[in-house]
Amino acid sequence: MCSHHPVCPSADSLDREAAHVMSAHPDQGWSLLCNGVVLFEDTGLLLPDGRIVAPHRVSVAA
Repeated sequence: MCSHHPVCPSADSLDREAAHVMSAHPDQGWSLLCNGVVLFEDTGLLLPDGRIVAPHRVSVAA
């Protein structure tokens, strides 16, 4: 699916969010990455096989 050089990480990689954005919809709160992952603004993910990854924002110390 990816034609970038170097090739973007696959949807199964731990660094899958480093893939290029193919379609951004900030008004709706999501972006489609070139590896087929849908990245939501709350950092949740929808993987191409239908699995979901819960939001995983880093908490900020006060």
